[in-house]
Amino acid sequence: MIYLIYLITGFLAGVIGGLLGTGGCALIMPVIRFVFHFDPAVAIGTTLTAVVFTAASGAYQHFKMKNVDKETALLTGYAGILGVIIGSIVFGYIKHYGNLIDLIIGIAFIIVSVRMLYEGLFTKSQTVQGVEIPGKPLVKTILGSAIGILTGIIGLGGGYALVPSYIYFLKAPVKLAIGTSMAAFVWMALVGAFFKLFQGVVDIPVAIALGIGALIGAIYGAKLVAKFKPNILKFLFGLLFFYVSLKYILIYFGIHI
Repeated sequence: MIYLIYLITGFLAGVIGGLLGTGGCALIMPVIRFVFHFDPAVAIGTTLTAVVFTAASGAYQHFKMKNVDKETALLTGYAGILGVIIGSIVFGYIKHYGNLIDLIIGIAFIIVSVRMLYEGLFTKSQTVQGVEIPGKPLVKTILGSAIGILTGIIGLGGGYALVPSYIYFLKAPVKLAIGTSMAAFVWMALVGAFFKLFQGVVDIPVAIALGIGALIGAIYGAKLVAKFKPNILKFLFGLLFFYVSLKYILIYFGIHI
């Protein structure tokens, strides 16, 4: 019965992630941390392992739709793998310091919430088109390495960091940014999940249930995009993520909200 609940949780996270273009990772993590009371390190490892399912499926779908800049995906993906290895080693030293992990994730979620609130209030629909993501190879490599390190430490990286980086730093079209992000991040997630398994911070049955649920939910979420105004959704979830960030940060100081 409990795994059915995890499956439904993953499904709902996938639907919302599909609507927002963020993936389910940023939604699954706080839910299993605060609703199901997972240890902070296990919440990271289990979430990252679950996201392998959605990232692989998303990458395949976007390849078919030709929404992937292969060169950029390779550059950021390969560099990201190196970054994930470095980040995972750092994670190994802090995995027993749950309060510190909560603080780091709380700060990361502030960035998510501010970005969503800004996009919800001020960003108009993008009309930029193209089949390539602008930018020098060195910049893309550095970007991949940095996001890989972030992924290795806190388990977030695809829709959370890669997509906005492609859009805001490299001026990529939105659809191309999302597709290329999926194609690059799947390898980061896979390597990161391997390290988290080795470090003993993955609940494998829960990760599978969440991952399958999120994979199915993301398909439905993508289909629902046309029925909602993305800006309103992003603003509302920006408020939610701001609350989540405060919850993470205040726990570090012994305050529960």
